[in-house]
Amino acid sequence: MNRAARATIDSSALRANLRTLRGACDARIMAVIKADGYGHGIVPVARALADADAFAVARLEEALSIREAGMHNRIILLEGLFHAEQLALAAQLGLELVVHAPQQLQMLESLTQSHRYPVWLKLDTGMNRLGFEPGAAAGLVRRLSACGAVQGPIQLMTHLANADDPDDATTARQVELFSDAVGDLPGERTIANTAGMLAWPESCADWVRPGIGLYGVSPFASKNGTDLGLRPVMTLVSELIAVKTVAAGGRVGYGGAWTASHPTRIGVAAVGYGDGYPRHLGSGTPVRLGAATGRIAGRISMDMITIDLEDAPDAKVGDEVMLWGDGLPVETLARLAGTIPYELLCGVTRRVAMRVV
Repeated sequence: MNRAARATIDSSALRANLRTLRGACDARIMAVIKADGYGHGIVPVARALADADAFAVARLEEALSIREAGMHNRIILLEGLFHAEQLALAAQLGLELVVHAPQQLQMLESLTQSHRYPVWLKLDTGMNRLGFEPGAAAGLVRRLSACGAVQGPIQLMTHLANADDPDDATTARQVELFSDAVGDLPGERTIANTAGMLAWPESCADWVRPGIGLYGVSPFASKNGTDLGLRPVMTLVSELIAVKTVAAGGRVGYGGAWTASHPTRIGVAAVGYGDGYPRHLGSGTPVRLGAATGRIAGRISMDMITIDLEDAPDAKVGDEVMLWGDGLPVETLARLAGTIPYELLCGVTRRVAMRVV
């Protein structure tokens, strides 16, 4: 079955981005491939990034899919375990656990089984989401080190809240707070996400945790991934299924939100918010038709978009329409939609055909 809406995942771009980011910091790479590899498919992403020093995921199910694909890389569970019933599977999968809350510490202290889990202790230095107070670090390390279910030394981590703003001093304060809190405690450290790696070199500790940069996307609002030497990984396309001419004064789409000022060729492409193309993108949003540019005309529908073809006079039924990819950055679409590229990439739905090259 051929589906009009298709996403192509470029494995070579993933590998190239890993190499580029590895050159940004003298640190080991914990590749963040949660949320189905940021919408790119967790298993193909893991295979392309097999040279990373470890993978980081958010949920136990994500780790399971990697192991079921036959991969034996280190896997860190960023949110840790939610319930004691998950401990056996985490042991079977050989996972490393983030401990960020008292109940997780107590869960490990109550264990009598022989398996010992590698642990990352998470400190909250300003994100105010997950993690213990920095001042408790030494005492928590002592408790975890004394726990028979924990394999030492205890590794240490925090998460940056504002690293994507190079002018915001919050990041420098977080790095300083973390460094003061962990002091001369044993164990490896990790602080930096993609933005930290690229804008805050002081955040490059023993490990770094790139996420969005691996997919060729910039974490900075004013830049695209190509500005940082990164290659886009996902190309989202569909095709024209109809072309017609709308008379001057003709209104297009639901609510007649776009009106033709003169006789205008309108193309209809088989993609919409049911595929993850955001409904709140407005008229004028660019799409690519080969070397030409079309513009969204009217509202995004569930299954279709309508395109002003005035600047693409040769466009015809069956032609490919690029929604984002090389030459039309997903960052551009995110800005126009008033959101971030992460949301667009993760929002591509299951009815879009995914092809890995």
